[in-house]
Amino acid sequence: MNFNDYIRNIPDFPKEGILFKDITPLLKDKDAFHAVIDKMADKFKAKKIDYVVGIEARGFIVGTPIAYRLNRGFIPVRKPGKLPYDKISASYDLEYGSSELEIHSDAINKGDKILLVDDLLATGGTTKASIDLIEKLGGDIVGIVFLLELLDLEGREHLKGYDVYSILKH
Repeated sequence: MNFNDYIRNIPDFPKEGILFKDITPLLKDKDAFHAVIDKMADKFKAKKIDYVVGIEARGFIVGTPIAYRLNRGFIPVRKPGKLPYDKISASYDLEYGSSELEIHSDAINKGDKILLVDDLLATGGTTKASIDLIEKLGGDIVGIVFLLELLDLEGREHLKGYDVYSILKH
């Protein structure tokens, strides 16, 4: 199955000059969605993992079924104002602006083994902010997995030292 056939390019979204990679056709197709989740989870099934952490919002879409597939709990990293309990935050830059992420302060314990999941690796800013949050809480990142990696933006350069895997590379 060629997963690239399920990725739609949307020019000038969310702003002019950005070529948005739309994964909704892949999510809609049950066979493609099942296959990509299995492939992402299978890459890390032999590693000791305590929790899967997914980054808002599309990281939730791929992260929760991966957690289910690995029989592990799921922890969300969210945008500001979305988490109801005590939290910590980290700022980051995007290819089209800047933002902030938060995680509950009790979500991860020292030494917990974490698989970090998101749909897309672009500049690496969102992922790096999530890494900072996880490590600030004492978590140990054993892997990072993406559905899609945008090679031209060189986000992987910000993730040196981590086991990074992406299904598709554009």
